[in-house]
Amino acid sequence: MISVVIPAKDELENIKPLVDEIYSALNNHEDFEIIYVDDGSTDGTFEEIARLKQEGYTALRALKHQESVGQSTAIFDGVKAAQGELIVTLDADGQNNPVNIPAMLEKARSFPAGAHFCIAGYRKNRKDTPWKRLQSRIANKVRASILDDGTPDTGCGLKVFPRETFLQLPYFDHMHRYIPALIRRLQGTIVVVEVDHRDRQAGVSKYNMWNRLWVGLVDMWAVRWLQKRTKITTIIDTI
Repeated sequence: MISVVIPAKDELENIKPLVDEIYSALNNHEDFEIIYVDDGSTDGTFEEIARLKQEGYTALRALKHQESVGQSTAIFDGVKAAQGELIVTLDADGQNNPVNIPAMLEKARSFPAGAHFCIAGYRKNRKDTPWKRLQSRIANKVRASILDDGTPDTGCGLKVFPRETFLQLPYFDHMHRYIPALIRRLQGTIVVVEVDHRDRQAGVSKYNMWNRLWVGLVDMWAVRWLQKRTKITTIIDTI
């Protein structure tokens, strides 16, 4: 089974269009579930998911946080609740295109059972403002120089990885930005795939440069600390 995990905060108008696209991308190819984690929405996001489920979207599941605790915790809770062996993450705003998921899953299946890997989306042609693109270019260059995480666009929400790999990663707030680096820390493989990126059709972005800059710098050095202190062992015999 494939588990599509989507953190969402106040994305009411984007729920049904995105769910329809995921169904279209996966319905004829995969046994899948869609897990929305409502991170303290106040606009009826959870109620819209419940309405769709009652209307026959049986693959839908949802968790609701009492209050907003952030995207990383939402993803963490969604993965813990997932039933699938492979996890697909994407943003709830509709800017990630589900049509890219089958090709990413095909690459994921080239890995043997038990392997650590991440198929990471790369938004080469981003549909964002010039200011936002500049922010991302700066952030990605700084992150790559410190962490050498093997991806030019760690901020892309569209990723595929094994559930068991994710559950071995250290959990901390903002960890979702460092999933490739944390998987490489396990000697995992990162595969970068160009994916579509679209304009947001409804709602507003919940993040900007100033609410993530300083915590991002602290988090990067924390991840670097973890990388330097990781020891991977190979057990060659047991009795």
